[in-house]
Amino acid sequence: MSRGTAARSPLGALTGAMFKGFVRDRMTLFWAVAFPLMFLVLFGGVFTGQDEAPKVDVVQVGAVPVLDDLPAAARDSIGEGLDVEKRPGLDAALDSLREGDVDAVVTQDGDDVTLHFSQADQVKAAQVRGLFQAVVQIADQAASGQAPRFTLSTEQVEDDSLEQIQYVTPSLLGWAVAMSATFGAAANLVAWRVSGLLRRLRLAPIRTSSVVLARVGVSVVIAGVQAAIFIGLGVGAFGLKLTGWWPLIVPLLLFGTLSFLSIGMLAGAVSRTEEGAVGLANFVVLPMAFLSGSFFPLDGAPTWLRAVSSCLPLKHLNDGMLDVMVRGQGPSALLVPIAVLLAFTVVLSAVAARVFRWEA
Repeated sequence: MSRGTAARSPLGALTGAMFKGFVRDRMTLFWAVAFPLMFLVLFGGVFTGQDEAPKVDVVQVGAVPVLDDLPAAARDSIGEGLDVEKRPGLDAALDSLREGDVDAVVTQDGDDVTLHFSQADQVKAAQVRGLFQAVVQIADQAASGQAPRFTLSTEQVEDDSLEQIQYVTPSLLGWAVAMSATFGAAANLVAWRVSGLLRRLRLAPIRTSSVVLARVGVSVVIAGVQAAIFIGLGVGAFGLKLTGWWPLIVPLLLFGTLSFLSIGMLAGAVSRTEEGAVGLANFVVLPMAFLSGSFFPLDGAPTWLRAVSSCLPLKHLNDGMLDVMVRGQGPSALLVPIAVLLAFTVVLSAVAARVFRWEA
């Protein structure tokens, strides 16, 4: 047997053993593949077909000339955002508003228009106020007989076909990769230490680098399988549309896997039991998923929360995949995410190596 074949044999054997262990562990398969995939199916089913924003439900009590006397073109335009229902009683309408059955109640006394709304749903409150400001402005222009000097045109920067599923898929894929890499490394490391396998590997003629490379190779293959499943399901079932730069997720998956492997190695290094390692990994990854926008965007979050999010590796992994899969950005979009992921890998790997123990 040649030296090259002998050097590759331990690495190949370790890689095969780790991959078989992953496939045979039903709980690991569930948390790494099935659990994140359930979220993709859930969000995909919820968002599929939602091409239009929901209308604001408004109750009109009595005569409201600013609505009743709108020009036909303006009424059609406002009608795209308003669903107006006429009712006779103000008190009953306000009760419906308080209970959340409607979004606003409008009345008019002479030139005074009164809009009642609830701040319980701040998004709807802002939407209804903006719509009625436009209604009053149109009515003022109609009464004065003067056309406005300025016009406003709006254009969407994304393609018209862009749907919510195209934002959800990259973020959930990033979370799935983080879950599998972190949980796999943490659980394996502790299980091997407790069973004595690490000690036997240390005494065997196998390089430590072979053990590490085998774990990296298995995790990268798993990340590739996850990407194939998520993208295939997104395209086939929910109408996911990919840009021409989407293959650039490959280096993101590689560096993302390395980053979260280092987190898993650190969790496994400091934990004494497999349950403790899994709990610590879950304690890190699950809150990070919420803070990184894996489940919902953080555009409306407080400034300090968005600052914390920008320091997390999962946030940069999600943003990088969103840029190349959805926004059509090229290789330059990978520079910052890969730099951040690589920095996390180097720092946390050094810390994990410092506190690593071969025996329990």
